[in-house]
Amino acid sequence: MTLPPGQRAVDGFPRFGTHLHRPPPPVPADPVIAIEGALTETFALSMTDLAKPPRRELGADFHCVAGWSATGLRWEGTGFEYLYRTRVEPLIEPGASISHVVFEGLDGFRSIVLLEDALADDVLIADRLDGRPLNGDHGAPVRLVSPSQYGFVNIKHLCRIEFRTSEPPVLDRFSPLAAHRRARVWHEERHRFLPGRVVRPLFRMLIGPIRRLSARGSRQSPL
Repeated sequence: MTLPPGQRAVDGFPRFGTHLHRPPPPVPADPVIAIEGALTETFALSMTDLAKPPRRELGADFHCVAGWSATGLRWEGTGFEYLYRTRVEPLIEPGASISHVVFEGLDGFRSIVLLEDALADDVLIADRLDGRPLNGDHGAPVRLVSPSQYGFVNIKHLCRIEFRTSEPPVLDRFSPLAAHRRARVWHEERHRFLPGRVVRPLFRMLIGPIRRLSARGSRQSPL
């Protein structure tokens, strides 16, 4: 098995994300994904919409920026490119050119993705993992899956997608862990300013604390 530079395989699939010491956000009774941005009209995707064909299965590893990789995962969902071409592209404002996509989760976390990266063939809006519906630890009810980008791009508990004609302001520009804008795992784009190999030791130091916090939050989860 060949992994991207600086990655190490781990057993299982650890929980990750913001507020790790807390349980995952509750799933709304009727969850939807709000579709907004430079469009002639906004709309909402329901879980019923996402369950309709065409559906896809994708075997892909998950690579955390801290340096661990969960291997052999099997995702199911709807291709993001299909949703974009059929539901979003016809509604783009006249003369507008979409350049970035903002994905936001119920936990308040968001990622900013170049449109060309979001339209990659292996990007899914996923609702199942290894043959079962997503649980709270891994993004229920639906999440973004972009295997070629580090985990922080792969927003869990997806509730909003915004289509932009320019890059939104970067919120963590003064953070010592400033995330790379593209986060491509095979280019080892971990940090916005520093080479990936330079920050590997720092990120690996975070693995232990993250797993301990994750365990605390997972134990509180009702799912």
